[in-house]
Amino acid sequence: MPVPALPHVKKWLSFIIPILVVIIVITVSLLVYLQSQKSSLQKSLANSEKNLSTTSKELDTLKNQDQVKRNDDLQATIKSIESTYKNVIKTYETVQDLKAQKQKTDSYDKSLTESLSYLANRNYASAEATLTALNKQITTDQAKVQSTIANSTPVANTTSSNIPPGSGYALQKVSTDIGEYTVALVAADMGSTRIIVDTASDSDCRDNCPVLSLGDYVSRNGAFAGVNGSYFCPAEYPSCAGKTGSFDLLAMNKNKHYLNSDNNVYSTNPAVIFQNGSMRFVGQASQWGRDTGIDGVLSNYPLLLSGGDIAFSGDGDPKKGSKGNRSFVGNKGSTAYIGVIYNVTVAEGAHVLKALGLDNALNLDSGGSTALWSGGYKAGPGRNIPNAILFVRK
Repeated sequence: MPVPALPHVKKWLSFIIPILVVIIVITVSLLVYLQSQKSSLQKSLANSEKNLSTTSKELDTLKNQDQVKRNDDLQATIKSIESTYKNVIKTYETVQDLKAQKQKTDSYDKSLTESLSYLANRNYASAEATLTALNKQITTDQAKVQSTIANSTPVANTTSSNIPPGSGYALQKVSTDIGEYTVALVAADMGSTRIIVDTASDSDCRDNCPVLSLGDYVSRNGAFAGVNGSYFCPAEYPSCAGKTGSFDLLAMNKNKHYLNSDNNVYSTNPAVIFQNGSMRFVGQASQWGRDTGIDGVLSNYPLLLSGGDIAFSGDGDPKKGSKGNRSFVGNKGSTAYIGVIYNVTVAEGAHVLKALGLDNALNLDSGGSTALWSGGYKAGPGRNIPNAILFVRK
């Protein structure tokens, strides 16, 4: 058997060995590099874990320093301030209503000052407690006041009857399905009486608006009776800053001028329309156009009676749900009525007017604005007001 030539083998080995050496060198270098990178990655990972641990400890330290709790406490403080401030404003405005009714409020003023002092010192719990006690005292005192008013008129001038007068003024005790209530009311035949709405301003007014007493409205129109009109923003109310004396609801006054027409195009508030010899009630002011061929229009809320049925049974509003004197305008057939129901919620007032047999009735402003005129003040005079409903002989 022949033996390969050695020169060829040597030549092959001389070619392949350098290549193998290079491969081995590269492999070793790569292994060394990878090992170095592994070590670096392990070191970076260790540093990251250390940093994460440090950050976690710092977060725990921040928590332990009450940073989160401080933010929660701040939010709670803000809510306390807002709640107490709103309560102070509400109570202050209630006291202002009582002042407008010429009631003594010295003790209330003292408690209000005390609550403001607590508020200034950030003692919100004591401020709230003082206001709660004050509001409870006001409620108790006003129930006594209203009871005294309702029973202070001589018996000879008070009748217990569910039949409203056919004309003129009457003070009656009315029996209802929820109790007995006192109501002062003025009746007028719409065939011989023109019912108008008079406004202190003859055009839209948004702030610092003129107001007059009910007696002034009666005098300048030669009216024989009148009642306060719609809700408005009294100058005494802090919440009315920037809109004092203004009212937002639709009205057409004796001069045939529509007030607040633009912002009542889609109004869902009811309204009463005074026409020659009749009175019409609509559930929403948006249902009425801008006809000037009538005697007057006034929107307010809520509608108390519609077609002889109770239209309002309460809505959760604390102002409507509190006891007070409630003014109204209504009709029974061709007889118009204006009046004041004593010591009732708005919903209770609806029961009283239903018991009197009225067909329709609309609630008017109340509280410190309550006023009724028939040959003199029968209720009020209350504060000055931006509008009034008046009975004028034809």
